[in-house]
Amino acid sequence: MKLKDKVALITGGSSGIGRAAAVAMAREGAKVALTARRAERCQEAVDEIERMGGEALALPGDVADAEHVEALVAATVERWGRLDIVVPNAGINGVLAPIEDITPEEWDQTQNINVRGTFLTVKYAIPHLRAAGGGSIVVVSSVNGNRIFSNFGFTSYSCSKAAQVTFAKMAAVELAQWAIRINVVCPGWTKTSIGENTFARDIDKIKIPREYPEGMVPLQQRPASSEEVANVILFLASNEASYVTGTEIYVDGALSLFQG
Repeated sequence: MKLKDKVALITGGSSGIGRAAAVAMAREGAKVALTARRAERCQEAVDEIERMGGEALALPGDVADAEHVEALVAATVERWGRLDIVVPNAGINGVLAPIEDITPEEWDQTQNINVRGTFLTVKYAIPHLRAAGGGSIVVVSSVNGNRIFSNFGFTSYSCSKAAQVTFAKMAAVELAQWAIRINVVCPGWTKTSIGENTFARDIDKIKIPREYPEGMVPLQQRPASSEEVANVILFLASNEASYVTGTEIYVDGALSLFQG
């Protein structure tokens, strides 16, 4: 029970890495609040946690909406009286396209969810983490934008993921005086449902042909499971990582080293 009596808030917590993290934390004793855009999936995640004997709260909505995020944090603290762990995980790939073909609206949508959503979640959580005497923030970024720059059409997504890492490093120094740690996990190829929010367009006109050997992921030649990424989030959220802050951890089976 690494997280006994702790309260965690997870965005994008209804599927993929977010849901796996919510379940893992609940299993370790945390009470979990989560948000995502689809209400039915949020409820499914809550039901799964409650079947385990845990406690969970869902408030569906858009993490780019300041009023929603502020209300989510307030509802969490009202329900359980505190906040200890925050996981800004919600994100989309968005539109994958040549730079000249991405519309300003498509660019803004990706940045708003991935970057603004992270900022809002941390912003509204800080007073409550400070009131709790400290806490842990674990941002879910990606190897794209930090160690891999060869995925064609990913410019908007990669910029948003790089921004998350920079944000976390700045926040790590600012928040350290209140014993608030902030770290980043950078998954590689992982089995999630993010493909539902991915829209590729005209990628072939900018691709440079490449050939990979079979088994392109060096470690075990397979994608990560959401649970494997969640285990790293769980470590960073727990007191076992009490002196780790401002650090990104790559969870990609050495894929980015191999491709980079």
